[in-house]
Formats: sequence, C-alpha cells, structure tokens
Amino acid sequence: MIRNYFKIAWRNMKRAQSYTFINMAGLALGTLCCLYIIVYVNDQFNYDQHHPDAERIYRVTTLLTNSGREFNMATSSPPIGPALGKEFGEVMHYTRVVHIQKTGIPQTLVTYEDKSVYEKNAVLVDSTFFSLFHYPFAAGSAYKALDEPNTVVLDNALAGKLFGNEDPLGKVIQLDNLNGRQDLKVVGVITGNAGKSHLHAQLYIAMNSGGLGEFVRQNQTWAGNNFVSTYIKLHPQADAKQLERKLPAFLDKYGAGELRAMGMKKTLSLQPLISIHTDTSFDVEMAATVNPTFLYILMAIALLIQAVACINFMNLATAQAAQRGKEVGIRKVIGAGRKALIFQFMGESFLLVTISVLLALPLLGITLPYLNRLTQAVITADLFFQRKTWMVILAIVFGTAIVAGSYPALYLAAFNPVKVIKGNFTNRISAIQVRRMLVVSQFVLAIGLIVGIIVIRLQMNFIKDTELGFDQKQRLIFSFHTVEAKQNMQAFTEGILQLPEVMQASKTNNYPSQFIFNDRGVFLEGGTMAHSTNTQFMTTDEHFVEANGIALVSGRDFRQGDNGKVLINETLARQLNLAPETAPGARLYSQYEPNPAFSVEVAGVMKDFHYNSLHLAVRPFMLSYTDQAEDLSHLVVSLANDDYTTLLDKIASVWNKVLPNIPFDYAFMDQRIQEQYEKERTLATIINAFTSMTLFISCLGLFGLAAFSAEQRRKEIGIRKVLGASIAGIVGLLSRDFVKLVVIAITIASPVAWWAMNKWLDGFAYRIRIEWWMIAVAGLAAVVIALLTVSVQAIKAAVANPVDCLRNE
Repeated sequence: MIRNYFKIAWRNMKRAQSYTFINMAGLALGTLCCLYIIVYVNDQFNYDQHHPDAERIYRVTTLLTNSGREFNMATSSPPIGPALGKEFGEVMHYTRVVHIQKTGIPQTLVTYEDKSVYEKNAVLVDSTFFSLFHYPFAAGSAYKALDEPNTVVLDNALAGKLFGNEDPLGKVIQLDNLNGRQDLKVVGVITGNAGKSHLHAQLYIAMNSGGLGEFVRQNQTWAGNNFVSTYIKLHPQADAKQLERKLPAFLDKYGAGELRAMGMKKTLSLQPLISIHTDTSFDVEMAATVNPTFLYILMAIALLIQAVACINFMNLATAQAAQRGKEVGIRKVIGAGRKALIFQFMGESFLLVTISVLLALPLLGITLPYLNRLTQAVITADLFFQRKTWMVILAIVFGTAIVAGSYPALYLAAFNPVKVIKGNFTNRISAIQVRRMLVVSQFVLAIGLIVGIIVIRLQMNFIKDTELGFDQKQRLIFSFHTVEAKQNMQAFTEGILQLPEVMQASKTNNYPSQFIFNDRGVFLEGGTMAHSTNTQFMTTDEHFVEANGIALVSGRDFRQGDNGKVLINETLARQLNLAPETAPGARLYSQYEPNPAFSVEVAGVMKDFHYNSLHLAVRPFMLSYTDQAEDLSHLVVSLANDDYTTLLDKIASVWNKVLPNIPFDYAFMDQRIQEQYEKERTLATIINAFTSMTLFISCLGLFGLAAFSAEQRRKEIGIRKVLGASIAGIVGLLSRDFVKLVVIAITIASPVAWWAMNKWLDGFAYRIRIEWWMIAVAGLAAVVIALLTVSVQAIKAAVANPVDCLRNE
C-alpha cells in the first residue's frame, strides 16, 4: 500500500512538473537557510559548554556606582578571587585572568630566535587556570602547567609560527611589550579544537612571573583596579544563588571603608560561564559577545523562511484541488476512507519535502563559505557528521512535511465523492480565503524585512555622515608596542615631520575609537570623592588637539611643559557646574586611598567630540598633558592629502631606518572608527541576504498561483478578448487580486516593523527617526515585485490567441 502511494505521488509530481519545481525550489532554498541559521545559532549558544562541570563555573562580575553613574563590568578587583576561595567552603577552585590588551597594551611582540610575530591575545592566569578550564594539550600537560614562575602555555597556531616542526617544550621565548621584555619557558601547547570559548588566547602566562602579574598578586584594592576577570568553580552540592546572597556581607567585611572613602557602591554577582558569550550587558569583556535578541531574530527569520516555503506548497496544493477531485471521488467510491486519503496526501508531502531537503544539503555544502562570510562565523563541513545536525534535519523534514501537507491533505480528503465525480467541483470560498491569508503572511514577513534593510542602512549612513567633533579623514595611527619602539618614537616623529605630506603628529596613550581604559573621579575644591564625577581621560602631548582637529570652546591648547594641566570637554564642565568661559584656571581634585590627593588645572574647554562609538552618549572626558614619552605609545598623524600609496612607502622607509627590528604597524583612523559598527554591518548583510531569499521564495509561490489562476481563466480571457478587451485590461484584471493582498500585507506589517526597528535603534545614543516614507518605500517595493511576478503570467495569458482558448466551446 505504501509503495503504491509513493508511485502515485511520483506520477503526480511528474504530471505537474512546473508546480513540483516551484515547490522543490522553494523548500530546498528555505531548508538551506533554515538549517544554516539553526546550526549557527546553536553554535553561538554552545560557547564554553565543553568544559567539564561548566554549569558549576561562574564569573564574578561587578556593578559599580560612582558619581551617580552605573558601570556593569565583567571584571573585578584583584583580591576578590583569593578572598572568595578562603572565605567560602562552597568554592572549590578560583582563578584570575588578566587580558593584557585590556590594560592598555595593544600587542605583544613574541620572539624565538630569528622569528618574531605580534600577538593581541595574551593573558596572565593563575596556576589554577587549567584546573577550572579544559584545554586539550598537544604537548605538555595541564597538571601543574603554570605552577613555576616565568612559564607560558601557547596556542598551537602560535607554536607553529614560532617553532614549525620543532618540539617547543622547554624552549625560551621572549615577550616584548610596553611593560618591558620578559623571557618565558614554554611548558605546554594546547590544540585549537578544544571547543568554542570566550576565553581563548595565544599565550597563557603564569601570573607569578613578575611585572603586572606580581602587581595583581600583591594588590589589595577592593574598590578600584577592576581589570581582573575572576572565575570560581563551586562544589557539586553548592547553590550559586545562596552564595550570591552572601556576597554583600563579604564585600562589606573587606572593602566597606575603602568604598565609602571613595564615594563608591559596589555589588558582586555570579554569572554562569555558559551564558557569557550571549550576554551583552557587561563592559570590559574578554572577547566579543553576541546579543541573544539578534540570535532569536535569526531563528525567527529561519522559521519564517521555512514557513514561506510551506505556504507555497499549501497554496499550490489547494489551488490544484480541481485536478485531484475526481481521483479523490473514485477512491472514496471504491472504499478508501478519509484516514487513508489523508495518509496518502501526507505521504506525497513527505516525499516532496525529503527530496527538497536532500537537494538542500549539497547546496549548503557549496554555499557554506559564503554563508560564513555573511555571518562572520566559522561553521565547517564537520556539521554534516554531527548527530545533532541530523536530528535538526529530521526535525525539519517531519515539521515541514506536517505543516505543509496537513491542510491540503485535510482539504482534499473532505471532498464529496458524488459531486466531484459529476464534475460539480467548486473551489470553495474557505480554501480561497486561506490561500489569500497565506499570501498575505508571506508578504508581511517580506515587507518587515525590507523595512529593516532600509532603517539599518539609513542608520549606518547616519553614523558615517555624523559630525564626530574631530577629523577622522586623512589620519594615520602608528602604534609602538615595545620599549625599544617607544624609545625611538621621537626620532620617528621627527623623521616623518620632514615629509611635506605630513601636517602634524601627536603622541598619545589612546586615540578616538580605541577602548579608553583610564578613568577617575574628579571634584572641585571643597568637594570629596563621595561626590566626584567619574571622568575618562587620555594622556597626550601638546599637539593632540591640532592633530585631530578638535575645537576649543574657551581657554587655550596645551603648550610644551604643561605638566599638571588638563583640557576638559563641555560635558564634564557642565556636570561640574562650570561655565565654559570661566572653567579655565579651575582646579580639579582626586584621591584614591591610600594614595595622597592630587590636583590638576583646567587649561581649556574642548567642544564635545565622540571619542566613543555613537552607541554611547558623550561622557565626561579630559585630556591630561605629559612630556614623559614612556607614558605614550601611539602617534596620530594628520596628512595634507589622501595619496597614501606613495606616502606610506616614504613613512615605511623612515620606520625601517629608525626601527629596523620592529614590524611596521599602522592603521587608518576612519577605518578604526567604522570597525566599532562591525556587528551592525553584519546584521545588515544578513538581513539583506535573507530578505532576498524570502522575496524569491514568495515570488516563486506567487508565480505558481498566477500561472494557475491564468490557466483556470483561459476561456474567460478568450471571451473578453473577442469582445474587445485590451491586453492592458486583461493584465490588470489578473494582477488586481494579488496586488490587493500585498496592500493588506503592508497594512499589517507597517506597525510591527516600526516597533521592531525602534527597539533596535534604542541601542544607539544617536539615531535616526523612523519616517513614514521608509515604510512606504518598503511597501511600494513589495507591490512592484509582486506586480512584476504576476505580470509575467498575466501577459502570457493576455497575448494568447483567443481561438485556442475557445476551440472546444
């Protein structure tokens, strides 16, 4: 019986080849998108789950309130980890991690013999690190790997660059960065297939190796110095929520006095390890995180694309009901029951869906590199060998077949056999209404996505065109990552200033768009730290304002020898209740126990500029002058033109003369600024691609329905042409009903899209407003696309010879 059903299904598919092709194409493309998105989202939610007992590992986070502002940080103060291990029996292990880049050291030069490479991901870790986290070792052992001082574990990629096929164990490498030079012995190499984690570096350096690590080990500051990532692993019977409730008393016991003196409030929380990658609520993260809302949106898009393909199947199946009516009637007359008929039509659905999915799998393999570029992900062909992937594929097959086939099966099985055999089959009003509703659903999704494309693109253009308060064009940034490089920074600066294309050069410890790791509370004379204003700051020389094109509102720029002077922005002046005109000459004070208080003098007030991304409002900010070259590690260079090709060759020549042993390192400031919006550009690209796919699948279905409608009305069209109807009139007649459905979809999609995109724009402190015309353009685009799709079949029917249509009448 089942074999017979499949034979009949195959014959029906061959008989209606055009509709079969439309269904298969839609289902295959929908499945491709749906499967990839599900795998991608699952990959994002599976970060850090490969660690043994991952559900018992937590990160200690900090909510710091200072000067009325809240800072939700993924980090904590250095002594918190050891104190937690000592104070609470629930804590089985603790470890601390310091991402060196987050302490103001952008890169580290790693050298072995004659090989040198720059690495950004270097971390200092306690010796307990490999007791909490699982990393497979290709060489060496995790057991007591970092107990000895001046030891390091390497990632296998870095080990390959430095050692090739040579055994790295016991070899000594040299690290050179702004903290100085350091020799480290290699005690292990970890493989790159440990599993995806927010905690992945090229170098894992023992904390007890002196320098910054020793500073962390000896540090007893409970209020400030929140730059350490602290992790704890609880005993199996421990309750994280109960432990978290004990943390306020714990913090009060050790740090109440210090926090009170500095006017700060601090709250510690325990964040589950497995939720870190999909939690965007914290600052100072070890690695980029992904917004779970974005992942849920992708999942919704995946399911809706598959739903669009299912809708095509349902529409075409019910539209062809007249052709299947007599078959159903005869089967019922010879004894087929309703259940048997439903089973038959569901079997046809399963067959079609299975073939479509089997077509989608090789397509996914072929398009995987493109899809990875689209999502900035690394999904490999290994996914086809994973049990979870095949479970997803089976779920898609069964889910799609049931959703797509259920309504047509129930609809066809309900036919009255006597009526359909006599030829009294009529396409019931309820079926027509369902088809219309399904078409509307398709275009609601498509129009919503088109609105998303428009809004995201306009917001990105707004970001690109917004006046930032400084000049980002024709600016080069040179970074000096080692002590030797910094010692020769002045000679390099003097060398390039001799070039006619170079207008100005300024030494600084930060530059706009770069993470600002320095901040402090400041107050006016007579105030206290309890009522201070938290202020971010950069340290620069006397040329920074000129080199970056920053405007002064009052006062003067820095001059050589201006130690103890600062430039403040308008926001800081406003929060200190200082009028910009009278602010120059005012003294700002600050004190962090047990250090003595110090003060600086305001030399001038700068016009507010966006040194952070436009996600954030401008905060209180100041520039602090120094003539100590060892405090500065970047050079911002303003150029007379953008003829970079020739100029970079000249600058490289100066670099190689002054710094022959250091790799040439430069960046364009405007590119660095745009890098702050990489997530938004990725989102725009993804929505562009999947919107195109949704529209294509929707148009496939619309094309099939239009073809069927034209076929059903062939004789009507012939009579109209004989009576004098024009081609334009017939095309309008056939297109009108479909355009009406798209207009209804516009009405439904508009408020939903407006709400959704406003929620997305809330992530920007500076944003566009959603105007009516944006939704109108999206609606018009949908109408035009639908009209073009339907018109192909309408014109074909309208130009047909009416004699052929009426020959049998």
